[in-house]
Amino acid sequence: MIKMDPYKIIKHPVSSEKSIRLMESENKLIFAVNRKATKREIKKAIEEMFKVKVTQVNTFISHTGQKRAYVKFSMETPAIDIATQLGLM
Repeated sequence: MIKMDPYKIIKHPVSSEKSIRLMESENKLIFAVNRKATKREIKKAIEEMFKVKVTQVNTFISHTGQKRAYVKFSMETPAIDIATQLGLM
């Protein structure tokens, strides 16, 4: 397996009403990711980029063909802190 650069795996955070709701209720953030990236690679990339603990990654390919990752953070890492770091809040 070839190790991908975290910045090639994670394209950008998705800022929408749904992502804000998930961030507040379930401690999750949504990211647009590389279509070829696996859940394991996405988890490693997020943990490496933000120095946080990720508990779960769910992926979804939208009708436009964009792959999105729903990333759930551990309880000691509020998603709002990461969103603030990214300039979403």
